[in-house]
Amino acid sequence: MNPDEGYSQALKLTREHYENFPVVSFFLPAEIRKHVAIIYWFARTADDFADEGTGGVKERLSLLNFFESRLEKLLSGESENSLELALFTTITEKKLTQSYFYNLISAFKQDIEKCRYENFNEILDYCRRSANPIGRLILELNGIKNDEAYMYSDKICTALQLTNFYQDTMIDFRKGRIYYPQDELSNFTVPENVFELKEINNNFRELLKYNVDRTKMLFESGEKLLGFLNGKLKIQIKWTIKGGEEILNKIISSDYDVLNKRPELSKFDFIKILVSSLR
Repeated sequence: MNPDEGYSQALKLTREHYENFPVVSFFLPAEIRKHVAIIYWFARTADDFADEGTGGVKERLSLLNFFESRLEKLLSGESENSLELALFTTITEKKLTQSYFYNLISAFKQDIEKCRYENFNEILDYCRRSANPIGRLILELNGIKNDEAYMYSDKICTALQLTNFYQDTMIDFRKGRIYYPQDELSNFTVPENVFELKEINNNFRELLKYNVDRTKMLFESGEKLLGFLNGKLKIQIKWTIKGGEEILNKIISSDYDVLNKRPELSKFDFIKILVSSLR
């Protein structure tokens, strides 16, 4: 086995899967692109086990448990394929925090078992495991291990995860999940049949506006991370923040109708965000 084969497969995967932004872009420092790609392979594979296919809860949990056992084995140096060997190489060479990978699997398991959230603190706990580890791993790949930088990175990653929730409102609903806190649905008098009927009303608009405004504040606070960065990585993170904010702007401009049309970035949006990030 050769880790380079694993890195090549992971890089190919990043080009084949749609995300709001290219996972491995020109603005990522060249020396870490393969490492970002193999981390993406790990997260994407676990996420697919949680979301894809027709398997029931037990089957999907079994797949994630097996994947977690493979993580334990590869961390002890027992790799079964080139992808695992590449991940082991990245974790050991870059001295990455191993618990972040377990956090990701924990979040994906939760997606199978938990479909409703009582309050925003429960949502934040999910983001702490589903999104924040990725940002911290990116910082570690660039040699940044700083608690203040981690804090700002967490705000950005949480904001990105929340933005994705609002963007994918109907995709998640069709999977049986609602990421709007139950207490907020109640406070804004939004019954769950709003999602089923796809009927936008003022109550739903106010609920979503409240969530969008809160997420914008997280992005704004997280921008302080840029002070810890330089070069291409700084441009990449600025680009990512602006992309998330642009999706929120599209939600606003649609009068908060995420039930009938998923907000997406166009090629023109990408160019506009790129130019703005380079300033």
